[in-house]
Amino acid sequence: MTSGLWELVLEGVWVTIQLLVFSSLLATAVSFVVGVARTHRLWIVRFLAGFYTEVFRGTSALVMIFWVFFVLPPAFGWQLVPMWAGTLALGLTYGAYGSEIVRGALAAVDPAQQEGGIALSFTPWQRMRLILLPQAVPEMIPPFSNLLIELLKGTALVSIMGMGDLAFSGNLVRLALQESAEIYTYVLLIYFVIAFLLTRVMRGLEKKLKAGMGKAPVREPDAELKRPETSNVGGAA
Repeated sequence: MTSGLWELVLEGVWVTIQLLVFSSLLATAVSFVVGVARTHRLWIVRFLAGFYTEVFRGTSALVMIFWVFFVLPPAFGWQLVPMWAGTLALGLTYGAYGSEIVRGALAAVDPAQQEGGIALSFTPWQRMRLILLPQAVPEMIPPFSNLLIELLKGTALVSIMGMGDLAFSGNLVRLALQESAEIYTYVLLIYFVIAFLLTRVMRGLEKKLKAGMGKAPVREPDAELKRPETSNVGGAA
């Protein structure tokens, strides 16, 4: 390929990375908000969070992008630029999947930990922040890693809006060269490299979090609770 075509591909890589970062940040925020809401003590909060999850898990990300970019603007009189339309559609869709990861990880924490927080008179927020999340977050990393890879592959859907991501740029180069095998092989390799780097970063984060849990200081029992040592002063009678 010529240098001009390579520049087009690299611009597409940069757009894909930006979209991945923005949509993953939104998806992470949605995952935790909705996932925690699904464990709330009020049934209405659980119902609304569950309704959101089922709606966005049960609809296609491609159709959601159509809705955000083509359907909503005429209805509300505003138009999102492709980057933010793609971020909103992908973040809300994959956030629904992530909320189940959060809910499942929180539910997997030993109930005795929750009961201990209640016995210490912790508020629900304190139990969530100090007891549940520190134990649940490391267990969320592997499934979140898989979800992040799926989100990376989902970014290719934004090409239907004419957004110059990697998939869109690759198609333009294919049309210019009239060669499919070469350019799509390059595109596949680029997606693979990005996914591989994401996997390594997430594994490093998982090891760091679990190592941090392993280094947590162990509280020694209070002095008055220790059994005093017996002495044999003066010997036996």
